[in-house]
Amino acid sequence: MAFITLDTKKLKKNYDYLEKLLSKNGITWAVVSKMLCGNKTYLEEVIKLGIKQMCDSRVSNLKMIKSISEEVETVYIKPPPKHSIDEIVTYADISFNTEIDTIERLSKEAKKQGKIHKVIIMIETGELREGVLQEEFLDFYDAVFKLPNIKVVGIGTNLTCMYGILPSHDKLVQLCLYEQLIEAKFNKEIEYVSGGASVTVPLIFQGLLPKGINHFRIGETFFLGTDVYNNETFPQMENNVFKLHAEIIELTEKRMRPIGELGKNLLGETIIFGDDVQTEKSHRALIDLGLLDIDEKHIKLRNKDLKIVGASSDMLVVDLGKNKENYQVGSQLEFEMDYMGVLRLMNSKYIEKRILSE
Repeated sequence: MAFITLDTKKLKKNYDYLEKLLSKNGITWAVVSKMLCGNKTYLEEVIKLGIKQMCDSRVSNLKMIKSISEEVETVYIKPPPKHSIDEIVTYADISFNTEIDTIERLSKEAKKQGKIHKVIIMIETGELREGVLQEEFLDFYDAVFKLPNIKVVGIGTNLTCMYGILPSHDKLVQLCLYEQLIEAKFNKEIEYVSGGASVTVPLIFQGLLPKGINHFRIGETFFLGTDVYNNETFPQMENNVFKLHAEIIELTEKRMRPIGELGKNLLGETIIFGDDVQTEKSHRALIDLGLLDIDEKHIKLRNKDLKIVGASSDMLVVDLGKNKENYQVGSQLEFEMDYMGVLRLMNSKYIEKRILSE
């Protein structure tokens, strides 16, 4: 079997650190919970920490959050699809938007449900993912302000997620200036200037975060302690809140080079073996975990003397060398994961999710 664990003590340490850092700088923040894939047990542990706002890109996950706590403010963190408008108004207190037609539909549905639906309008600042073009944003806001049952609570931008465009002081100052222009032109107060994400946290330490940025959406840094900007871990945070354990289901000393004509594997690859492994043998372990659950690029063995040497749909092959640790069939191997690794495993119904609280 294979299972993933969430260490609640380490998660709390990360939460406390971020809460202190951001509040000291006048910043409110939301946890981006999409990594948890709507898992109720893990969401409950996050909410226990005192989280006031949570973002997700799946309505079903926001529904789960609301079933745990009505008090947590929920944010739908991508432009809403038309077929989900009714559910988004029902389960999301706020949504990120870039299309006037979509906001008009949200307005009609909010009126139907007797609600005021809040929106944050995303502005394009270079990442070329979601965002209203800069030359069009004043007209866009003008149209949205006229819609009933809609309250504009923020302006935001997305960086890094697709092309890796890093946030900079100049880009974020530009976002702040847009907010000031909107407030002056329309005599409206904009509550959130949401320019912060995990990748923006290091700008606080560098003194490069404009004072006008007052809202962050943080997932990876909270859960993994990652300094996304510099591709390392913050020394004050824990990077192994999650751990993966997978059982050895076969362990045999075998040749390192397969026998027979080499064709393509299930990924369409032809594996090339050097002459140095013609006759060598090693202890090879089959692991109860496969490509159906995880891409091997996103996990690393905790024991650095071991190496993943192959993968199929439902098994990995690990080279144990001379098996100095005396692993046996039934032994558990432990893995570290990056963000995409945790995300894939959390989305797999075949991986058990456990809580580690000591």
